Amino acid sequence: MKLATFNINGIKARAEALPAWLKEAEPDVVVLQEIKSVDEAFPHEIFDGLGYRIETHGQKSFNGVAILSRLPLEDVTRGLPGDESDEQARWIEATVVGRRAVRICGLYLPNGNPAPGPKFNYKLAWMERMRARAAALLRTEEPVVMAGDYNIIPLDADAAKPEAWREDALARPESRAAFRRIVNLGFTDALRTQHPEPGLYTFWDYQAGAWARNNGIRIDHLLLSPQAADLLRDSGIDKEVRGRDKPSDHVPVWIELDA
Repeated sequence: MKLATFNINGIKARAEALPAWLKEAEPDVVVLQEIKSVDEAFPHEIFDGLGYRIETHGQKSFNGVAILSRLPLEDVTRGLPGDESDEQARWIEATVVGRRAVRICGLYLPNGNPAPGPKFNYKLAWMERMRARAAALLRTEEPVVMAGDYNIIPLDADAAKPEAWREDALARPESRAAFRRIVNLGFTDALRTQHPEPGLYTFWDYQAGAWARNNGIRIDHLLLSPQAADLLRDSGIDKEVRGRDKPSDHVPVWIELDA
């Protein structure tokens, strides 16, 4: 089972690039972030013929997450538990049924800038809700994958220029500590466990020639429960997608599970 996460930065803007990558990479399941579309306006037609079932949790003009799957999906739920007043579309879950069932969580974690401030407080509160949900998922003792744009640079090694991010919400000590609290529940950072080397990035800003200078950061992650980590066979980053026509500022990150 090949699973991928991809922040597409607008489904309409990626109407050609996304199907092209899907045909090339052939993932079984993809979680998308920043679809920037309400559910009823999501352009299902661009996926016609590719064999994907589509489940969305959308929002007008910004945010929005989705799951695309060529395998059966069961028990689809939308929204991160813990705050009924939260209207931001940032979390979607489903059980993917391959040779064995895997619970997939697609997430778009808040950016949190400017920090400190209300947006940063929302980010930290959201991460605490995520920690609670992650703990509940672990108690099921089933394979769980939490994949998406975490808007967290876990370590200095995950940035080409870590000094430039010291005061940014993506790398502030509070953000990194909140991320560690989730990981330390018992999750495995899939990419890092197989690729400890530096220079692995998933995002390059559109500004200041970041892509040309490889001034990137790693903020798109797949965290695996112990049962999912036991199934991990391979992982990688499709970096070359960033250099194509009309790219997102993120690239796909993927894993292969024995499932």
